[in-house]
Amino acid sequence: MKMKFSKEVTIGLVTIISLTLLYLGVNYLKGINLFRPVNRYFVACTNVKDVTISSPVYVEGFKVGLVRNIFYDYSTTNRILVEINLEKSMRINRGSYVSLEKTLLSGAELHIQLNKYVDEYLQSGDTIEGRQPESLMSTVQDQMLPQVMALLPKLDSILAGLQVLVNHPALTQSLENIERTTAGLEQSSRQLNRLLQRDVPAIAGNLNTASANFSALSGDLRTLDLNGTVQSLNQTIGNLNQTTAKLNAKDNSMGLLLNDTSLYQNLNQTVGSANNLLIDFKQNPKRYVRFSLF
Repeated sequence: MKMKFSKEVTIGLVTIISLTLLYLGVNYLKGINLFRPVNRYFVACTNVKDVTISSPVYVEGFKVGLVRNIFYDYSTTNRILVEINLEKSMRINRGSYVSLEKTLLSGAELHIQLNKYVDEYLQSGDTIEGRQPESLMSTVQDQMLPQVMALLPKLDSILAGLQVLVNHPALTQSLENIERTTAGLEQSSRQLNRLLQRDVPAIAGNLNTASANFSALSGDLRTLDLNGTVQSLNQTIGNLNQTTAKLNAKDNSMGLLLNDTSLYQNLNQTVGSANNLLIDFKQNPKRYVRFSLF
């Protein structure tokens, strides 16, 4: 027997099925799989800024769950509980904590920092400590911004000093001196380039010629009979030594001439006699010369 539903029942069933599919679809888009078994934990935080439902939960960079719900704990003050669903096989050691880290694009992420030094694990439904490390913006706001604010009153005096320095005539004169120095350096550089292009090749050519001449001279020196020359010099020096020895000896004419004093005395006597003879010849010429015409 074929069952017939009234129009109202049909509309109700369609509505229920549509709402169910819508709920499942929305959770699926959020990354929540209602048919997968999970463990539920609560993270106690003091500030959940940028944390939203479906924010990812990571362990060492691997996604293990999502944020399921966020609510304020009215039983105490300054405490917000974040409900997270983790995979059924994921176990959390006691003493672990959750770090809330901000990102530029996806808001905030939850990173579980496991306490790997204990083997006791939390049970589903337990509460985990939540920590919020200092972000870059908070560091800038708390540390750098006060220093910048303290520096602002000094900027006026610094800018005024810079303006005085820029408008000072000495700066203009220094710039002109630098410009002239740069021009002189440029001119010196051009002269150096001309020197390198014109004179250095000639000098290098002369050096090459001198090197070639020195090489030729060295070759000529290698071809000389140095041993024969040294022997000839030694022989000449020996002959000179023999001659000197003979001149110093008295057993030869040259030796007697150089070493015998009697010859010197005789020569002095002869010169003296000749001198006396010339004097007598001048005084008494008739004694030596007689003239006769007939």
